[in-house]
Amino acid sequence: MGTARRFWNWTAERYSRQAIADEASYRKKLAMTQDLLAPHMRVVEFGCGTGSTAVLHAPRVRAYHAIDVSEKMIEIARRNAADAGVSNMEFTVGTLEEARVPDASCQAVLALNILHLVPDLESTLESVHRILVPGGRFFSSSVCLKDLEGSMRHLALAARFLPFLPTVASFSVDDLKVHLQRASFAIDDGFEQAPGIVFLVATKVADAHP
Repeated sequence: MGTARRFWNWTAERYSRQAIADEASYRKKLAMTQDLLAPHMRVVEFGCGTGSTAVLHAPRVRAYHAIDVSEKMIEIARRNAADAGVSNMEFTVGTLEEARVPDASCQAVLALNILHLVPDLESTLESVHRILVPGGRFFSSSVCLKDLEGSMRHLALAARFLPFLPTVASFSVDDLKVHLQRASFAIDDGFEQAPGIVFLVATKVADAHP
């Protein structure tokens, strides 16, 4: 995790200035998520980055807890929230596990562009399941290395061998769906914005398997 934290601290300001690569898909993901958010909800987002998406969702819910391993990313997220006049956000530097979110305390969890970067996918999904109420929603957007095509696949594969970059896990879209189902989630909706880049909406349906 130290390598990831150093990398995201180093790139935070540059990352915050990058344009959205696929605006249409981003807007579609926003709409699909916001259709399922409600004013009574408590929401957790881990891997929130600069908080640009969090700031758009937070006004629609009761409380929004944004988590990221990078201190610099959280600094920018706080600034973005203040600039937008959003006052119902809480920020934590760390992983989802380090944030110590109470069991069954939120109605929705977001993991946008982060599941392929966590060191233990199964453990992370268990944590997501634990903090959601029964019937709670899990929104994820992930890079599935096995299904990437062309230059994107070559870049992702090369990054796995560079010690100063975060490790990218290797799984397919189908692999990710299996992991979610094993963690006791039902997949309700989703779409592939490109081969190997998938947005999924899932519901907590039962206790996670031990």
